[in-house]
Amino acid sequence: QVQFVESGGGSVQPGGSLRLSCKVLGDNVNSNAMAWYRQAPGKERERVALITVSEYSTNYALTSYADSVKGRFTISRDNVKNTIYLQMISLKPEDAAVYYCNQGFSVLNTWGQGTQVTVSS
Repeated sequence: QVQFVESGGGSVQPGGSLRLSCKVLGDNVNSNAMAWYRQAPGKERERVALITVSEYSTNYALTSYADSVKGRFTISRDNVKNTIYLQMISLKPEDAAVYYCNQGFSVLNTWGQGTQVTVSS
């Protein structure tokens, strides 16, 4: 059974940066498109970043982002470590949420514990 283990969250001031990690257990991280999602209190979970399966010979993959994070968040994948990352810069209070990873298109019912991101002065 596939498991996702998220880490890297924390508390930062507006304008700060964080790098989130998601270790994928039980599957190859490059076998499916992967994505980061977040859920703030009282709001529905939303997808913020997606990375497609990378092409074998070039390691090229497409990425897409929610408009609210475009230009500030970067998703990446390390196939050796079986991990995806979310680099977040210029964080805003509205980025505060619990962040999760999962498959990008065929979202699995199994979610990790998530990692909390707090942005406040």
